[in-house]
Amino acid sequence: MADGMDFLKSMSIATSGLRAQAGRMRVISENIANADSTAKTAGGDPYRRKIPTFSSSLDRTLEAQVVSLGRIKPDNSEFRVRHEPGNPAADASGNVKYPNVNSLVEMTDMREAQRSYEANLNIISATRRMIQRTLDILKA
Repeated sequence: MADGMDFLKSMSIATSGLRAQAGRMRVISENIANADSTAKTAGGDPYRRKIPTFSSSLDRTLEAQVVSLGRIKPDNSEFRVRHEPGNPAADASGNVKYPNVNSLVEMTDMREAQRSYEANLNIISATRRMIQRTLDILKA
């Protein structure tokens, strides 16, 4: 039978995954929210897509690898450009830069983050059920 420390490790690792995926979803949400925004000044650069990264580290108390949201990096791909001479954000040529955000990519990333979040949540739920069963056996 697994000891309590194994249960604690499982729950702590899964909790770190929940936090990391929640942070990832926050970044993705920001990207989606800004997908059609333009610069505040004529010819200026609009919102630049952000890319979340993950970092793994050793939790010495648990002696286990845990994950956290790492640096948020800018996506340096090209902005989308549309010819809209009447737009206040247009440059001298009448072109407007739009964010380098592809909503389809963001929604795919969001679904992946959601699946990972749910998987970590399932680990926590399963571990709690195992702890409860162990306690029930010990009470009997």
